[in-house]
Amino acid sequence: MLMGVRCMLMRGGTSKGAYFLAQDLPAVAAERDSLLLSLMGSPDPRQVDGIGGGHPLTSKVAVVSRSTDPDCDVDFLFAQVGVDKPSVDTTPNCGNILAAVGPFAIERGLVPARDGVTTVRVRILNTGTLSELRIETPGGAVEYLGEARIDGAPGTAAPIAIDFLDAEGSVCGTLLPTGRVVDVVEGVAVTLIDNGMPVIVLRASDVGRTGHESRELLDKDVELKARLEAIRLAAGPLMNLGDVRDKVVPKIALVAPPRDGGHIATRSFIPHECHAAIGVFAAVTVATAAVLPGSPASTVARIPEGRVKTVSVEHPTGEFTVRLEVDGTAEQPVVTRAGLLRTARKLFDGTAFARLPAAARNVAAAE
Repeated sequence: MLMGVRCMLMRGGTSKGAYFLAQDLPAVAAERDSLLLSLMGSPDPRQVDGIGGGHPLTSKVAVVSRSTDPDCDVDFLFAQVGVDKPSVDTTPNCGNILAAVGPFAIERGLVPARDGVTTVRVRILNTGTLSELRIETPGGAVEYLGEARIDGAPGTAAPIAIDFLDAEGSVCGTLLPTGRVVDVVEGVAVTLIDNGMPVIVLRASDVGRTGHESRELLDKDVELKARLEAIRLAAGPLMNLGDVRDKVVPKIALVAPPRDGGHIATRSFIPHECHAAIGVFAAVTVATAAVLPGSPASTVARIPEGRVKTVSVEHPTGEFTVRLEVDGTAEQPVVTRAGLLRTARKLFDGTAFARLPAAARNVAAAE
């Protein structure tokens, strides 16, 4: 028996995912996750029996509902669905998938659209953090076409401005879970940091790489990936994440001096594959690490002066611009707000079908 679920496929930033209303999915997490695995076609490297795209960047899910918080419009639960493993991880968040939550909420009638620009305040259930999205809605309808361009996504689209209101310590509980800007893990100087995404930031040169290698070359670098995984497993408990062997966090970012006009170069691992670009929250977190004096990132970055800093984070397919507002002192800066620009597009709206588990089939037959 097949079970149909209303679904919208959307590109959010440089990712693609399936967007669902919470009311259309089981309320019990285990039942929901089982259904999502079937819908996405996991576990299977190609996800050929589902709507997943066969890659971590295209095997993502957004579950959206009206918020129970009176100060927010919608609640958003992000799920990273394993491709070749039967896993559904709701530990992290995803700023790219977040970018399309506003348009989806308007399309589904959760938020009334204004004529011009509609602001959607989103509570990210994974971490409890808040964000504001500004969606272009001329005539009270979502506009997807426009001239905004982001590296890692083809063409242009309408801009979506995102401000993160309280991303610091979103998963680890504090910006620097060890209380230090620099730790030495497995013999390598790192910054263990969480400003929206738990990330281990280290100089590429400290693991014998330039930080400018192609994504394809790094993905084939078995020796490097083994070393990075050893660092990740050792860092997990230090970041209050426990055993991270089966988790998608923390991510890892190799940093290097910029060479294409930006402020810092990155190669991001998510965590076992090299990202074609860099995730939204990972970019925000790396940019934050770069403004901390003495951090590995600060030693290779060329950060602009001023309280409001526009930081260009280079990645394999271009750059990602992050806006930081920084208070405090030069010795102890405090990032008070982070923002950026993304785009999104509606790709498909209809019904996705899953294989109904045997237990559910028996219940359905009995009814």
